Amino acid sequence: MALQKHLLNDADTLVVDSLTGLCAVNNQLAFDPPNKVVYKATLDRSKVALICGGGSGHEPSHAGFVGEGMLSAAVCGNVFASPNASQVRRGIDLVENDAGTLILVKNYTGDILNFGLAAEQYAAEHADKSNKVKFVVVGEDVAVGKTQGGIVGRRGLAGVVLVYKIAGALAAQGGSLEEVHDVAQYVASRIGTIGVGLEHCHVPGTAAPTHSILASEIEIGLGIHNEAGNQRISPIPPLSQLIPQLLDYITSTTDPERSFLPFKHDGKDEVVLLVNNLGGLSELELGGVVRAARDELAERKIVVSRVISGTIMTSLNMPGFSISLVLLPRAEDTQAPKASFLLSLLDAPAQTPGWKWSSGAPPVTPTPLAPPPHPPAKRAADATAVSASKPSEFVTAIQRACDAVVAAEAEITRMDTIAGDGDCGLTLKSGAQAVQKAVAAKNITGTDLVGDLLAVAKVAETDMGGTSGALYSIFFSALAQGVQGAAGGQLTTATPELWATALTSALKKLYTYTRARPPSRTLVDPLAAFVESYDKGFSEAVKAAAAAAEHTKDVDAKAGRSAYVDSALLTREKVADPGAWGVKTILEAI
Repeated sequence: MALQKHLLNDADTLVVDSLTGLCAVNNQLAFDPPNKVVYKATLDRSKVALICGGGSGHEPSHAGFVGEGMLSAAVCGNVFASPNASQVRRGIDLVENDAGTLILVKNYTGDILNFGLAAEQYAAEHADKSNKVKFVVVGEDVAVGKTQGGIVGRRGLAGVVLVYKIAGALAAQGGSLEEVHDVAQYVASRIGTIGVGLEHCHVPGTAAPTHSILASEIEIGLGIHNEAGNQRISPIPPLSQLIPQLLDYITSTTDPERSFLPFKHDGKDEVVLLVNNLGGLSELELGGVVRAARDELAERKIVVSRVISGTIMTSLNMPGFSISLVLLPRAEDTQAPKASFLLSLLDAPAQTPGWKWSSGAPPVTPTPLAPPPHPPAKRAADATAVSASKPSEFVTAIQRACDAVVAAEAEITRMDTIAGDGDCGLTLKSGAQAVQKAVAAKNITGTDLVGDLLAVAKVAETDMGGTSGALYSIFFSALAQGVQGAAGGQLTTATPELWATALTSALKKLYTYTRARPPSRTLVDPLAAFVESYDKGFSEAVKAAAAAAEHTKDVDAKAGRSAYVDSALLTREKVADPGAWGVKTILEAI
């Protein structure tokens, strides 16, 4: 379900509160609260003014792009509702100038009617300036096919912001109204955008939505006002499969419903790529989308001249993203502006809080998706190899432990969302999967325990990371030292006595790097119980470790992730320490 909690004073005052806050951030701006118009406080009235607007809920669009080098004013309606003609008319009056005004709106009926009516009213009352107001409608949603769109056309999405930027830069450089209008119209005709959502958004002050995207689904082609998309996919595909499908929507020249842009697919197509956060996607995921889109375009031999990524046009708190491509003109397109000229306008500075930094250059060459495998751990060439008593069973036990950790990920993650920062399950799963790869690569065989333990330590260091990764890496590195030291160059097969000595040594060495001592509600609790009970036999040691892990439900946190969590919450929830549960899971599987 969409997140239905919001932080606000009152849903009825949210838009004005937000715009007032924006003006505090950007002191270039002035604000007309009754009409919800944000505009440049100081205007050069010898230059063309640009006005945009529409419903709120798409921040930073539209008002976040008002400022030097971009827009002159933005007229804002209530959430997902067009401003009325009187509001728009006030915006036109506020930026009235000698050079003329260009109105830029997304292709939605309410926006076109209200902004159009205001423009016509202005022209009727200022006959001498009737040719000084021009209008550009931007509709670039490729999810809406030609038949479905009919005479209405495509919806306007994040691509409109690229029109703001290019037209705004030209106006700032002194371009005439005709020049600014023509460039804006050209760019608008060369954009394709497709959106993807994990869930719909929730409008503050409204009832909970009656529809929802299932946890296993994504929706392609959804609008920015909670309009349903044209396709749902389950299970959720990896980006390497999803992005090609999305780019097909934009770049196809064979789909009669969606061949909107004149791609040639001859290796000379050149584009600007915009990856937009629809409001609720993490920057971490958005970076992955950028990479996947860049790599897929390179695979298709489509030249990416610029990449812009960030929160540009949202749908409130929608967890999703959109991809926009601007197909740049070719050298032989003599009736079009030069690609280099459009890129220079895109690169021109803009003093607005909403516009994202870009490099002003093409992206770097795509890099391989898969990292190289870990090389086998190295140790002294003259060291005596110590093998497990039954190497094949040793390897099988490790595989069982890895399988158990992967299977327990969801439960450990649940525990860690209560008792920590929510990453313990995924961290352990990453380590387990990396160990499985090391087994498959014959880096862990049971015939060289020191090498095997060093391989596990390396995995913990590089694939787990964080506190858990460091603790596991230290322990297994110390255990490798303990095995080598206990063997003393004499033993070639591990015995229970050797393991007992090595484990004791490893725990002692681990204690030099952590202050946690049992009972501390950390992974040290079951680990110490296991090591200290090892002389009673492996099974008894595992039981002791399991009991210690269970006991963390009743222990006050003295170290680790839980030390920062309200102890009353932990007492009430009766949740074990996730790291301790991971140790229990591993030992019981072995």
